[in-house]
Amino acid sequence: MAEALTQLALVVAAVFTGAAVYVNAVEHPARRHLDPRAALQEWQPAYKRGAAMQATLALVGFVLAATAAFLGAGTLVALGAAFIIAPWPWTYLAIMPLNKRLLAMPLDEAKAGPDVHAMLDRWNALHRVRTLLGAAATACLLWASLRS
Repeated sequence: MAEALTQLALVVAAVFTGAAVYVNAVEHPARRHLDPRAALQEWQPAYKRGAAMQATLALVGFVLAATAAFLGAGTLVALGAAFIIAPWPWTYLAIMPLNKRLLAMPLDEAKAGPDVHAMLDRWNALHRVRTLLGAAATACLLWASLRS
């Protein structure tokens, strides 16, 4: 049972990581080609949808990996559980203040100035940590799966 849960947690962690990589490597660079108003207009709904998806994946991955670790899957699986849930506190402590500022910005031309791109670049850099945490979880769970 622990082995199957570990493999399910691995799949969830890999999906989380893939989505995070997509945001950093594809969505954000494409957004940089938009004017500040359009970039913000794209980011606001994309963030809300992405946050719901990634938060759910992190929670499901954590529950699966933590349960597997509790059932004896080992230290690597427990470490994978810690890494996959770590984006939650990172988001609340490091990214949320910027998220709130970006979400509160009105979309009229006068308010969405050139600082929008600088804020979105900062957001992308902070989001990269979430990507790395997902990759670390995926690596731990993959290693644990290959060892069993």
